[in-house]
Amino acid sequence: MSSFQQMNPAQREAVRHTEGPCLVLAGAGSGKTRVITEKIAHLVASGQCRADQVIAITFTNKASEEMRERVKRIVPPEVASALTVSTFHAFGLRMLRLEAAAFGLPSKFSIFGPDDSHSVLQGLVATADPALLRRMQSTISLWKNAGLDPDSALVAAQNDDAHRMARVYRDYDATLRAYRAVDFDDLIGLPARQLAIDEALRARWQARCGHLLIDEYQDTNVRQYELVRLLVGDRTAFTAVGDDDQAIYAWRGATVDNLRRLPEDYPNLRVVMLEQNYRSSLAILRAANTLIESNPKLFPKTLWSNHGEGDPVTVIPAADDEAEAETVVMRMSGHRIQRQGRWSDYAILYRGNHQARIFEQALRRERIPYVLSGGTSFFERAEIRDLMAWLRLLCNQDDDPALIRAVTTPRRGVGPTTLEALGKLASERHASMFESIFSERLVALVQPRQLETLREFADFVNRMSDRATKEAAGPLLDEILSAIDYKPHVFGNDAEPVAEARWRNVTDFRDWLAKRSEEDDKTLAEVAQQAAIIAMIDKNDPDTDAVRLSTIHASKGLEFPHVFIVGAEEGILPHLGREGDETEGPAAVARIEDERRLMYVAVTRAQRSLHISWCKRRKQARAMSSREPSRFLREMKLAENEAPVEAADVRNRLADLRALLSRPPGSKPSPAG
Repeated sequence: MSSFQQMNPAQREAVRHTEGPCLVLAGAGSGKTRVITEKIAHLVASGQCRADQVIAITFTNKASEEMRERVKRIVPPEVASALTVSTFHAFGLRMLRLEAAAFGLPSKFSIFGPDDSHSVLQGLVATADPALLRRMQSTISLWKNAGLDPDSALVAAQNDDAHRMARVYRDYDATLRAYRAVDFDDLIGLPARQLAIDEALRARWQARCGHLLIDEYQDTNVRQYELVRLLVGDRTAFTAVGDDDQAIYAWRGATVDNLRRLPEDYPNLRVVMLEQNYRSSLAILRAANTLIESNPKLFPKTLWSNHGEGDPVTVIPAADDEAEAETVVMRMSGHRIQRQGRWSDYAILYRGNHQARIFEQALRRERIPYVLSGGTSFFERAEIRDLMAWLRLLCNQDDDPALIRAVTTPRRGVGPTTLEALGKLASERHASMFESIFSERLVALVQPRQLETLREFADFVNRMSDRATKEAAGPLLDEILSAIDYKPHVFGNDAEPVAEARWRNVTDFRDWLAKRSEEDDKTLAEVAQQAAIIAMIDKNDPDTDAVRLSTIHASKGLEFPHVFIVGAEEGILPHLGREGDETEGPAAVARIEDERRLMYVAVTRAQRSLHISWCKRRKQARAMSSREPSRFLREMKLAENEAPVEAADVRNRLADLRALLSRPPGSKPSPAG
C-alpha cells in the first residue's frame, strides 16, 4: 500500500485539494508534516507545478531540514533538488541576494544579528543598561513585524517613551543603511514592502511561485502574511497548515488574526480538519481537549486517537520548590526503571528559564544526564562567533562590528584607542571603518606600527575576500585559520582541556562548512551566508541519552514518551503578567487565553504518560510565598491523589532507591530496609 493510501481521509483531502487556497487545521500530533510532503509530491507528479515552482516555508532550520529529508524519500532526486524548502528568513535572504538592485542594496551586504543590533543601539542611545537595550530591540522588532516604518511609528506614538523609541528606531534604520546592512526582521520586511510597490518584481516572483505551502501558519506575523499574499497573487495557489490552539508567539509579533483573516480574504478557501492524533493516549488527549474548550474557537475541533486509554494523568503536589524538584527526579528515576526506558524518553517542561536551576541541581545530584534547551548553542560559543566575524567580513568589508571582532581576535596590537580613532574617521567620512583604513588622514591619527598592522590586515581581508567568492570552503578555511594563528590563540587563552574542546568546535565548524561547500558546489562566501542564517534561527541541542529540560515555548514541535510539567501554579502557569498590567478586562482575558494555549502545547507533547507538579510554597526573592494550584488543573478536571511531600522525605526515598539499585541481583534487603 502506498504512503498516500495509508493516510486518513482528511489527510488525503488536504493533499488532493490543489485548485485554490487551502487551510489545513492540523491538531497536535495529527501528521501535518506528512501532509505537506505528500502534497509537494502530488503537485509535481500530477503536473500541476514544476518542481522549481513549489515553495515550502517553515519557521526553523530544523523543520526545513526534516521536511527536506522526508521529501527526498518520496520524490526523485532531480525533483528534490529543484524544490525550495526553507525558512521564511532564508527565503527572504534569497530574494534580497537575487534582487539586490531592486532593493537598493549593494551586491554584498551584511546581516546584523542580535549582538550587532545591540551594539548599534548602545552607540545611538549612549547607555549600557541591558534591560533598556533589550526593550528597544524588542520594540523595534515588533514595529518592523507589524509593518511600521520609523515615520509611522512616530505618528502612532502616544507618549514620550514611545516618541523616544520611535526616534531611536529612525536613527537605527539610518545606521543600518549607512552600514549597507539589514537585520533579521528586514529579511521579511524589505521583500514585503518592495513587492507591494514594484509591479515588475512582483510579477517575476509570482511566476516563480506555482504553489506556496506554509507550515505553522498560526505563528506568522503581519509582515509574513503580507509577503504570502503578495507571492500568491490572484492565482491564490497556497496551502496554509496551522492550529489556532497552538498559537503561543503573540509576544514576538505573531497574530492569530492571520488565521481569522483567511476566510475573509479568500472566500473560496477550503478548510480541512486533521483531528486524528497519532502521538498521545486518550487520557492525555482528554485532558488537552477539556483544557482548550475554555478558549474561544476560530475553528472548533476535537482530537481523538486509536492509542487506547493509557496511563492516567497524575498531579504531584509538593511542599515547596525544593521538594518539587526532588520528587520529580525521584518519580522519573523510578518510572524509567519500571519501564526499562532511556533518559531521553523524559522531558521536564517549565514556563520560564529561571525554573530550570533547581531541577538541574537535583539531576546532577543523582548523576542523571540532561540537556538544557535554551543553553549555550553551538553558534553562540566564543570561538564560533570569532570565525563567523571573519566570514562576515570576507563577505562584506563594510560590516563594522565584524571588523572590530576580527581585527582583535586573535590580538595583533590593535587596541581600543586605535579603533576609536578609526571609528571617528569613518563617521566623519561617512564611510566604513574598513575603507577608512586606507585613508591618508589616518596617518595622523594612529601610531605608525598600528597603521602598518591595520593595512596588513586589510590587504589580507581583500585577498581572502576575492578568493572566497571563487573557491570552495575547506582548503581556504584551513589557509585562513593558519594565517591568523587561530589555533595558538585558542590554546594560549585556556587550560588544555577547555582549549581542546574549543578547537574541536572549530574543526567541526570547518568540516561542516567544507561539506556543505562540496555537496552543494558553493563557494566559501555562499556557505558563509547560509551559516549566518542558521546561526540566527536555531539552537543546537546534542542528540544524547539525556533528560530534556526545556521551556514550553522551546518544546513546540517536539514530543516525548513521558512528560513532567512543573510549576503549575497561579502566577507561573498561567503567568499573570508584569506589575502594572491589567488584572481584569480584555487584555487580561487575552493573556489567560495565551497561557491556556501554552499549557495545551505542553500537555500535547506527551505520548504515553503525563505528570503535572505544583508546590504550596515557593522561594521568591529569598522569601517563601504561598502558592495556589493552576486553574488549568481544574479545567482539565485533574484532582490531587496524594498529600504534598517534604524535601527530606523525598531524599530518604531517593536514598532507598539508590540502595536498591546498588544491591547485587538476587540479594535481599537488610531488615532495617
